[in-house]
Amino acid sequence: MVLQQNSQATLWGWADPSERFTITCSWKTSVDSVTAFNSGKWKAKISTPAGGGPYAITIKGRINTIVLENILIGEVWVCSGQSNMEMSNIQQIKDELPNSKNDNIRFFTVAKKTSEYPQDHCEGQWVSCNEETLRRFSAVAYFFGKKLHKDLNVPIGLIQSAWSGTPVELWEPEEVINNDPAMKEAATKIRDVTYRPNKPALIYNAMIYPISNYTIAGTIWYQGEGNTVRASTYEKMFTGMIGAWRKQFEQDFPFYYVQIAPYTYESSYEAALLMEQQTRSLSYPKTGMVVITDLVNNVKNQHPQNKLDVGLRLANIALAETYKKNIAAAVYKNPMYKRMEVSKGKINLYFDNAPNGFMVKGNEKQPAEFFIAGSDQNFLPADVKLEKDKIVVSNKQITNPTAVRFSFSNTSMSNVFNKEGLPIIPFRTDNWEVIPVKQ
Repeated sequence: MVLQQNSQATLWGWADPSERFTITCSWKTSVDSVTAFNSGKWKAKISTPAGGGPYAITIKGRINTIVLENILIGEVWVCSGQSNMEMSNIQQIKDELPNSKNDNIRFFTVAKKTSEYPQDHCEGQWVSCNEETLRRFSAVAYFFGKKLHKDLNVPIGLIQSAWSGTPVELWEPEEVINNDPAMKEAATKIRDVTYRPNKPALIYNAMIYPISNYTIAGTIWYQGEGNTVRASTYEKMFTGMIGAWRKQFEQDFPFYYVQIAPYTYESSYEAALLMEQQTRSLSYPKTGMVVITDLVNNVKNQHPQNKLDVGLRLANIALAETYKKNIAAAVYKNPMYKRMEVSKGKINLYFDNAPNGFMVKGNEKQPAEFFIAGSDQNFLPADVKLEKDKIVVSNKQITNPTAVRFSFSNTSMSNVFNKEGLPIIPFRTDNWEVIPVKQ
């Protein structure tokens, strides 16, 4: 296994009721004494050193001794979500396989299970990264972990708990959903399909709760496609889930996530509205978001093949925010709309995370996916001028503009980036009602 370095790592298990036993860790001289509860359950916190190993832990009970060997100390991350997190064995991974053997990167895959009630135990085992194990492990998680290992030079433990096609409601405790009428109503509209459960908490109970004793550095998350048809409540559901996980883990860990990719959904604005909810979720403490509108080569495929850059962008957030590496904000944070002002028939747009201005990438020379409207709410393509401290948009047919939308559709892939190379987060300046229509 990999235990979290420089922490109070939790060990837990079962014994005879009130049994007394000792825990000896090979990295320290002191011995921990533990007494099980009268239920037979036990939990103990042990102090861990800086990254290293391998070490051993000996648990000596009244009639038996358990020795855990080949333990590394390093950084541990939970990697969760739906199919784009679960996705493995893509071409980028196949290219990695010949040189993938690395005992300092280790995987634990939580077996897919459901339960009506929180479970104490889940199935799975720690394995070392090699050609065989990497084929079956999350590509995003691997590239994230590989980057952390390279830059931090400590062992990395990655815990994959993911399930294809799952909406967020399945990943959080039932009380989070039931305590809010809007979320409760939205959860009743989860489609009944054959490849996953359809009720809140069923996956949380069996695939998150059982690992919640484990001491971790943080979580990475790639999900949202399963909620596009119910986008209006996603921010509350998502941040409610983050809060519930932190409470259950008893750790205020960072939570970094991937905004969904452009895709031809059944109804107009499905993706745009869900992306908007994900962007709003950035106001929740200790979160960060990766935008991937530039990493998609086919909007008819819901599973973009480039997972390397997704993992690297997640790692850059972690390296800057969690590990305090000296990385400029604009290198790991996407340009984010801040405010607008109307001046002489034009709208000036101001952004965070673009201190050196903007650039156009790709074959087109003109900035794309900017639309402008007046009070009639009729959006027309905008003429765009990129300046160092702002972006100026206009349209000669609109003399009194009031609103701008950027990449606000299902399939928009803009060509405008900050000078550091990250795409602008899709946004709109209005709050007009948007009703998705089947296309």
